[in-house]
Amino acid sequence: NAVSRVLHDVNGVKFGEYKLKSGLLAPIYIHLRVLVSHPALTHQVTTCCLHDWAAVPLCVPYTALPLATVTCSRYELPLVIRQKEAKDYGELPSTDFQKGDTCLIIEDTVTSGTSSLETAEGLCKEARMTSDMFLFTVTDAVVLMDREQGGVEMLASKGIKLHPIISMSQLLRVLQAAERIDAQTSQSVHKFIRDNNTFCPKNGSDSPASKKLELSYSERAELGNIYLLASKLLKIMEEKQSNLCVSADVTNSEELLQLAESLGPKICMLKTHADILEDYTSAFIQNMQALAEKHNFLIFEDHKFADIGNTVKRQYDGGLYQISSWSHIVNAHAVPGVVKGLSAVGKPLGRGCLLIAQMSCQGTLAAGEYTKAAVQMAEEHSDSVMGFICGSKLTERPEFIHMTPGVQMQAGGKSDCTHGYTVHAFSGTSFVVVTRGAPSSTDCTPEGEACTVSDQEIQRFV
Repeated sequence: NAVSRVLHDVNGVKFGEYKLKSGLLAPIYIHLRVLVSHPALTHQVTTCCLHDWAAVPLCVPYTALPLATVTCSRYELPLVIRQKEAKDYGELPSTDFQKGDTCLIIEDTVTSGTSSLETAEGLCKEARMTSDMFLFTVTDAVVLMDREQGGVEMLASKGIKLHPIISMSQLLRVLQAAERIDAQTSQSVHKFIRDNNTFCPKNGSDSPASKKLELSYSERAELGNIYLLASKLLKIMEEKQSNLCVSADVTNSEELLQLAESLGPKICMLKTHADILEDYTSAFIQNMQALAEKHNFLIFEDHKFADIGNTVKRQYDGGLYQISSWSHIVNAHAVPGVVKGLSAVGKPLGRGCLLIAQMSCQGTLAAGEYTKAAVQMAEEHSDSVMGFICGSKLTERPEFIHMTPGVQMQAGGKSDCTHGYTVHAFSGTSFVVVTRGAPSSTDCTPEGEACTVSDQEIQRFV
C-alpha cells in the first residue's frame, strides 16, 4: 500500500488521457522509469522482489534493468541480462549458471506478458546453441506492476507463474481509499482494462479478449487518432461491404475510364499508373474524378515516390501530371525526407500516403530491418501516413491501413519479377489489391475476379 502511494507521489502513476505507443488513448499512465530518481523507493521495492526466491535473476531488457541491478546488488546475486539486439560475437552473459538451474524473471511492468516470455524463450534458445552446460528452466516471474490486461493468464498458459508486487486493482483501491482519485476515475481505468485485455485462449473464441482482436471497419473509422482520409476509406469499405482495390494497369485512357465505370460500384479504390497512359489529358482526369464521385471510390496513383523532400514536392504538385490535384492516395518508399515532402503538399489537401514496407518481388530489399524502419517512420508521421503496402500485418495500431498488392485467385504471377499473393496467402491485412492476372474461374474479366475475391474475403473484416 505504501509503495502505491509513493509511486503516485513521484508521478510513477498518473491519471488523465494519454496516447500509448499502440495508439490507444488510456486514462492512466504507468511511468516506472522514475524509480532511478528515487533511491528510497527503489530500496523499498527491492525488498519485495527476491524474498525467499532460490533462483538466478533474469532481467527483461531494458526498462527493468535498474530495478533488477539494485535488487541483485543488494542480495549479492548474479544477474543475467538478455540483449535485445543480436551480436555477431554474441555470447551468454557470464554468470555462475549450473546445468538445471532455475531462473526468475524480473520485470517492471506487465501488460500482455510478451516481453517476459520472449526473454525466457530467447535466452533458453541462445543457451542451447552455445553450450549444453547452460541449460536451465524458467518457471516464475516477479513484476512490480501488473496492469491486469492478460499477462498473468498468457504466461500461465506457457508454464510461467507471474507474481505481481502491485496489481492495477490494488493500486486503484489504495489510491481511492486515500482520496487520491475518485470513483469515476477508478471505474474509467477498470473499463479500459476490461476492454483491452490481450489474452485470447486457443479454445476460448468467445472470450472478451478474442472479440476485441479485430475492430470492424466502422469502429476503426471512429477512432480518435485516425487520419481523416483513412477514416473516409474505412467508411466506404463498410458502406460498400468491400475491401477491394483494382489495379488498372492499362495504357489507354478510354479503357481506364470504362474499367472505372464498370468496377466502380464494387470497389473502394482504383489504383492507376498515369505515367503509362499514352493519351493522358486533363479532360481524362476530370472524367476520372467524376466517376470516383459517382461510384464513391478513392483514386490511388501508384507512383512510388523515392527522392529527397524538395524533389518529391515538385513531382507531387507539379509537372505534367499534377498528381496531388486529383489522386486521393499515393505511395512512397521509406526514404528519409520523402514523407515530409509529400506531407507539405498533400496534407493541406486532405491527401494520404501509404509507405511501401514490403514487396513480393524476388530478391526484394523491402524486408527485415527496412520493413521495421518503414513502420517506425509511419508511426512518427501518423498525421500524414495512413498505412502500408505490405504482405502481412505490420502493426497492431488499428488506425493504419494494410494493403496487399498483386492478389490473385490462384498461384502464379505476372511475367515480371512480381510473384503476387493468392487470396489466402496474406495475413491480417485490411485491403486487397486485385491484380490484372487471370482469375481461376471461367469468368476472365476484371469484374469476375473482383467479385470472387470479395465474396471470399469481406466477411473476415466487416
